[in-house]
Amino acid sequence: MKKSIITVVGKDSVGIIAKVCTYLAESNINILDISQTIVEDYFNMMMIVDANNANKNISNVADELDALGKEIGVQIKIQQEDIFNSMHRI
Repeated sequence: MKKSIITVVGKDSVGIIAKVCTYLAESNINILDISQTIVEDYFNMMMIVDANNANKNISNVADELDALGKEIGVQIKIQQEDIFNSMHRI
């Protein structure tokens, strides 16, 4: 299974989760785990997704999530799990 990590950070507003999840469903990317918090007015979400059956490559997904984030006023990043783990080793 090709897992990826998606992070969403920014000012809270209505519909952030719905818009991100709709994009993932349309891209045939399955959500395996999701965690979100709101601290004061700031939204933070982390998702573990399975991109095995995605109908586009990870580079296109990253670009489209970036554009979606700009549209809804948050920053959205996706990284493959192995790269994410390497970058966050202590």
